[in-house]
Amino acid sequence: MTGDAGFDRSRRLTRARDYGKVFADNFRIGDRYITMLVSPRKEGDGARLGLAVAKKQLRRAVDRNRVKRIIRESFRREWANLPGIDVVVMIRRPILELEQKEIFSRLQRLWHKISKRCENS
Repeated sequence: MTGDAGFDRSRRLTRARDYGKVFADNFRIGDRYITMLVSPRKEGDGARLGLAVAKKQLRRAVDRNRVKRIIRESFRREWANLPGIDVVVMIRRPILELEQKEIFSRLQRLWHKISKRCENS
C-alpha cells in the first residue's frame, strides 16, 4: 500500500489538458505563501487537485516534496467538504519559513474560502 492510499487517481489532475483548463479559466484564492487556482467542474463530482511546485521557488527536492506531501494530506482531509472543482496549488519560497502546523492551518482556511465562494456562485 502506498502513502497516497487516500488520494487516488480520480482526485488528481493527471493530464496536461486538465491543468490547461484550470490555468485558462479560474479564480484565484491565496495568501503570501500559497496561491490556489480554482476552476468549477462540469463533469464528475468531487474536487481534484493538481500541484505546481516550481523548482524556481523551492530549489531543494526535499523541500518541494515535503510541501507537496503537506498539501496532499490537507486536500485529502478536506476533499469531502469541497464542491466539484479542479484546483491547482502553487507555492512561494517564503513557505519554508513556516512550520507544518502553520501550513496546514493556512491551507484549511483557503479550502474554506473556496467552499464559501463556490456556494455563493
